[in-house]
Amino acid sequence: PLSPAAVVGAGLGGSAAAYFLQQHFGPQVQLDVYEAAAVGGRLATVTVNKQQYESRGASIHALSLHMQDFVKILGLKHRREVAGKSAIFSGEHFVLEETDWYLLNLFRLWWHYGISFLRLQMWVEEVMEKFMRIYKYQAHGYAFSSLEELLRSLGGEAFVNMTQRSVAESLLEVGVTQRFVDDVIAAVLRSSYGQSVLVPAFAGAMSLAGAQGSTWAVEGGNKLVCSGLLKLTKANVISARVTGISLHSSEGRALYQVHYESTEGQGSAFYDVVVVTTPLHPSRSNFTFENFDPPIADFPGAFQPSVTSVVHGYLNSSYFGFPDPKLFPFTSVLTTDTPDLFFHAMDNICPVNISAAFRRKQPQEAAVWRVLSRQPLDKHQLKTLFRSYYSVQVTEWQAYPRYDAAKALPPIVLHENLFYLSGVEWVASSMEMIAVAAKNVALLAYNRWHQDLEKIDQKDLMHKVKTEL
Repeated sequence: PLSPAAVVGAGLGGSAAAYFLQQHFGPQVQLDVYEAAAVGGRLATVTVNKQQYESRGASIHALSLHMQDFVKILGLKHRREVAGKSAIFSGEHFVLEETDWYLLNLFRLWWHYGISFLRLQMWVEEVMEKFMRIYKYQAHGYAFSSLEELLRSLGGEAFVNMTQRSVAESLLEVGVTQRFVDDVIAAVLRSSYGQSVLVPAFAGAMSLAGAQGSTWAVEGGNKLVCSGLLKLTKANVISARVTGISLHSSEGRALYQVHYESTEGQGSAFYDVVVVTTPLHPSRSNFTFENFDPPIADFPGAFQPSVTSVVHGYLNSSYFGFPDPKLFPFTSVLTTDTPDLFFHAMDNICPVNISAAFRRKQPQEAAVWRVLSRQPLDKHQLKTLFRSYYSVQVTEWQAYPRYDAAKALPPIVLHENLFYLSGVEWVASSMEMIAVAAKNVALLAYNRWHQDLEKIDQKDLMHKVKTEL
């Protein structure tokens, strides 16, 4: 039997990994979860006027089956949708504006971009349809020991290649025009990843699926999923920063010693299985691995700094060409890749608890806006976007991988029973992607522990799964 298992990090990846480990190994498995900061990781909220608002990780795609499951199991609810319109701003004018009338939106897209819009949708749908196979594989207990194997099983070499070439290149190839890429695709990627159309095609497809599908969020805040899963698994949450992992062996089995620092001082504990869910990039963690032979290599790649400013104030609508604020119709503004534009996107956000009586603020009233940018906004920039404001709360993150340079994907297996979850973000970064990776790591740990190699890296899974049914 498995003695204690450790999970490093209590964001969505760590909480989901703890939950899935317990599901597969059974309730007797003893789980320690190490977290130096707050449970929830990047799924954090900020408070404005006694109301809480998501500062990041705000929307979840309708097809996110694991996230849907978590919400059901935990008895959480979907947050009520508050309708709003978006537009894409070039720094001088709006290149695309949404209306209340769905058909008119379609017509506008057709009128501006012809068949590009349809080709984009077909491309995204094809990727999503293949990606959805993962749920079937996981339901049958299949796991993958590398991100490449996982991708290959879903969409062959084409999926692996999509992590090595840009979304712009892939879309131009299927006949989407450069103008559509510059106006629409660039705006969506700036608002989701804060990056350009040079992000890899797979990460781009996931982000575009979120932009055109229906999305939802958790009533009370998405971070409730993390605390809920940890409570449900009765995991022992240890408030400490893990500084390193060293390898020992006992009776021919690997044993991992996790070293940590807390307010009480330094400590360590031994585990059979360890899942690391915090990024192992030198810029993000100073983690040491000791006694491993061969040594565990450094991880290439960097993270993209990203700034969220939650501003409570009056929008300066005349900057957007609306001298009368009453007439400003948009609740979210995306931007094209224009050199002098200092922000990626901004939206008029609703609190995490939405009552039935809730109504969105009118454009001439003071509202809570979330502005995404690469650098913190200076006074002049804030005055450009807002006539006046009561408060500004700034959160700086290393939010997403810097996708620009094509690199090999990070490994999942660092050693026999030592696994790395965060590498999945180099394929695509979304809540569901992390949940899928957590389930994969738990199945991989379980199958390896029980030497069930028939369930790891199998070829032709579509056929196998069909015959098993």
